[in-house]
Amino acid sequence: MAVTAAPLVERFYDVVWNKADERAAREILDRNFIFRASLGPELRGPDGFIAYLRSVHAALEGFTCTIEDLIATQDRAAAKMRFTGIHRATFFGIEATGRPIKWSGAAFFTVAGGQISELWVLGDVEAVMRQLMPERMPQGFEI
Repeated sequence: MAVTAAPLVERFYDVVWNKADERAAREILDRNFIFRASLGPELRGPDGFIAYLRSVHAALEGFTCTIEDLIATQDRAAAKMRFTGIHRATFFGIEATGRPIKWSGAAFFTVAGGQISELWVLGDVEAVMRQLMPERMPQGFEI
């Protein structure tokens, strides 16, 4: 039986992201994997993604991804996401604040041959910046 998009996406977030499991990343990401995130440039292959995973986990203690909604077909999936962590190291060029942060995003997956071949993530970068630098927000601006 072929591996479909939904269980791969769930494993990607539950095991790869939330547990920072690099071995699982190498198992479920295609060798030509293309990753484009709102937090950085386009990356290629499992190694490119793993470097990104390490940098996010280093900057955000307890980084957690929560799937709020998932729509999937055999070879594609879209997920509404919630991301959380505590800002412990430089992130978006901003030194550690110790603040808990959270933001939402959407992730779009393509699956081929039982592996994730492409992922585009669009996160609410403005929400991240408002939480890391509230003193720079206009007066009366709510977080």
